[in-house]
Amino acid sequence: MLKRNNCGKALDIARVARDMHGGNGISGEYHVMRHASNLETVNTYEGAHDVHALILGRAITGESAF
Repeated sequence: MLKRNNCGKALDIARVARDMHGGNGISGEYHVMRHASNLETVNTYEGAHDVHALILGRAITGESAF
């Protein structure tokens, strides 16, 4: 559950930081876009939010949804 939550929160923060920097948020001068890209990758290889929700549901209820 922590993995699912942490990745989502970090990605939200990186997106807000990118928006706060405006056009500079995607330039190479600041590392905001690099962090956002890395977090998108982590979100993909750690598993999608929905997959983690299904796994948690199975752990809690004992019923498999997939």
